[in-house]
Amino acid sequence: MLTAEDRFAITDLINLHGHMTDRGDFDELHAVFAEEVTYDVSALGGGILVGLTAYREAALALGDAHPVAHHVTNIVLDEAPDGTVRAASKGLGVMRDGSVGSVTYDDSIERTVAGWKITRRVVRPRRAPLRP
Repeated sequence: MLTAEDRFAITDLINLHGHMTDRGDFDELHAVFAEEVTYDVSALGGGILVGLTAYREAALALGDAHPVAHHVTNIVLDEAPDGTVRAASKGLGVMRDGSVGSVTYDDSIERTVAGWKITRRVVRPRRAPLRP
């Protein structure tokens, strides 16, 4: 069962990603992600990146097309019977021109000897409102 300390650590992990990205601190991605992370940005046209090196290279290649600010909200954690954690959260990206985009993050998180790490992230844009 997830303790309060686990929940705080995982929430901080998810929040740290935005700070690192906004600083361009891509050499420290290991603080958030497992070495062999699968980072799926296919819904954004970026394909599926495997490993920190592939993620770092893609992030650097994006350059000025990055949002100037990444904000994460609505973090919901659900522990699986095997001890892994599924985290669902919302992301807002503020662009240079002031426009804002919205995505959802679907993360798989595992406890490692170095602490909690994201092992898989799927990023999906929200481009249309809910249609009942």
